[in-house]
Amino acid sequence: MVGNGCTDWEVDTNPALPETLFNFNIIPRTLLDAMNNNNCKFYGDPTYPHERATPICLKTWTAIQVLMSKLNIYDLYRRTYPTATLAKQESLKGEGRIGKTTIGGVEKTYRKGMKMSEYTPWMKHFYGEDEVILGDYFTDYMNRADVRAAFNIPTDVQPWEQCTRSIGYHELDECSLWIYTILQHQTRILKYSGDTDGAVPTYGTKEWIKGLNWPVLEEWRPWFTEGQVSGYYEKYDGLEFVTVKGVGHMAPQWARQPVQDMILAWVHNESF
Repeated sequence: MVGNGCTDWEVDTNPALPETLFNFNIIPRTLLDAMNNNNCKFYGDPTYPHERATPICLKTWTAIQVLMSKLNIYDLYRRTYPTATLAKQESLKGEGRIGKTTIGGVEKTYRKGMKMSEYTPWMKHFYGEDEVILGDYFTDYMNRADVRAAFNIPTDVQPWEQCTRSIGYHELDECSLWIYTILQHQTRILKYSGDTDGAVPTYGTKEWIKGLNWPVLEEWRPWFTEGQVSGYYEKYDGLEFVTVKGVGHMAPQWARQPVQDMILAWVHNESF
């Protein structure tokens, strides 16, 4: 089971972004046409070839970056909490980004939230010094003494941060497309995608799935939560693909009940 996972550098992340942004009314037709007519292609993996980065492509790509730089790349329709005001944004720079909590009578520090470029390093070129920080409220909440006590977290456990900084991040040049053909008919596979994600857009996911050329066993249909459309479902010979409507990269976080219902149904091999 993989959610909004990067699978094929040729179509995922940056290559899928212009079409996604245009369809979400974030960039004009002129920029999308400039990318397509000049065969422009920019990739997420920094070691991937950028042979199509001509002057016109660079100019167009820069214009696209300007138009979307203040958006939440993980959910293009979601507000960029908590940096809604300049004052708040300034307060999270430098030392202001370091939170403090007392654990077992000892004061300890933690890093507030995550920059979007820290979540997905391949997006770092989209942002400058004033890049938004997501999740600082949640980080503060998880490090409160009463919250730690409610979760029965021992005092010898470190403060909580979003994602670890102790692991070196490296993108595989071959990405992960290769594993799907190996696993076909060996294990059940579910690929789900929050459809307002800009970091690993649904458009790119649909492109690499199409490239597998696996037969369709069940045609595209809606799935529901309490009578409301929660997304769309399609079954291939070896892969089930699910979209989650109106949320982005962190679909289980932002569509809790629908995704929980969907995952439980899939685990138990039930229709949803």
